[in-house]
Amino acid sequence: MACMSGLGDRINRYAPPPRTVDWSILAVVLLSAGSGLYSFTVGRPDGFGWLWVWGHRVAGVVLVPLLVCKLARVRRRLTDPDRWQRSTALSVATGVVATAVLASGIVWGVVGLRWVAVWPLLAVHVGLGLLLLPLVFAHMRTRFRLPRRRDIAERRTALKYVGLLAAGGVAARLDDIAVRAANLPGADRRFTGSKPAGGEGDDDGRGNGSFPVTMWVADDPEPVDPTTHTVSVEGRIETPLSLGVDALGDDTPVATEEALLDCTSGWYTIQEWSGVRVGALLETAGVAEPAAYVRFVSVTGYRWSLPIEEARDALLATHVGGERLSHGHGAPVRLVAPGRRGFQWVKWVDRVDVRANPDPAQWVVTLVSGFD
Repeated sequence: MACMSGLGDRINRYAPPPRTVDWSILAVVLLSAGSGLYSFTVGRPDGFGWLWVWGHRVAGVVLVPLLVCKLARVRRRLTDPDRWQRSTALSVATGVVATAVLASGIVWGVVGLRWVAVWPLLAVHVGLGLLLLPLVFAHMRTRFRLPRRRDIAERRTALKYVGLLAAGGVAARLDDIAVRAANLPGADRRFTGSKPAGGEGDDDGRGNGSFPVTMWVADDPEPVDPTTHTVSVEGRIETPLSLGVDALGDDTPVATEEALLDCTSGWYTIQEWSGVRVGALLETAGVAEPAAYVRFVSVTGYRWSLPIEEARDALLATHVGGERLSHGHGAPVRLVAPGRRGFQWVKWVDRVDVRANPDPAQWVVTLVSGFD
């Protein structure tokens, strides 16, 4: 115990000022949440996107020494029952969840696609991260203290933070090198954190069985009958269309594209998708001004909209890997939108709306569709 006490005293000696540590933890948690949300919703890191992704990893590394400094400072309040307060339980819960967020992120970065009960480990990491946000805010409220000028104006404090950020960047880079050198499963993860999907599909990893079936929230209708199913094209067009599945390439696919599907559950797969190009449908229907967006609507009410020029290159797919789509993968028709995350690839499409504006409610519908 004396050894631990001595270690804690040494950490306190070199740690930044207490108030600065507390506010730094809040800033790092907010940065981690923001950068994590970016990689969770964006399919390709355009422009400065890589900075957000790299910032997420560096923030995670920097959070470790900040938590160590915090724990060294409050250790006596936590280990002495006589000093416990009503806020102590909240402090312990915040520390436990923060540790779990870091641990799940580290494990996910090293191992292959792993599941915890029915949730992929990445989803557990995201869930814990979202839980950490209100805990940190609530904890800060119990001991709200703004930094003083001397807490942030000292050159020594600035140097400590420069050292923390530099060490975080170096550690993140060394982790990359070590994982790739050891050829660990984490070496082939995308910037989103997703890893290659495994399954019991064809030997070449193509087709329905080669990647998981996942549903967003409870978005899982009864199987759709392909013999009676139709897809309508409506909105700002000259000629409304109502097309059966055969006209969308079910029997003779008219367009084929190899595209990467990156699911927010933490896996990705590269498949050959076949169906009909959305641009071909728009050309047949005739676009009327002012058309700027195309909304794809599922039989469940789930929907997503794309800018019209991007939508033209998208695919309404009926086949994957040379096989007809299975129900779980969106049969008889699903959207294939390269460069978008999996939750934006609408399944069981029954309507295509050409619009002047994007759908402002699509984020809400994304969360509640399937509860209808």
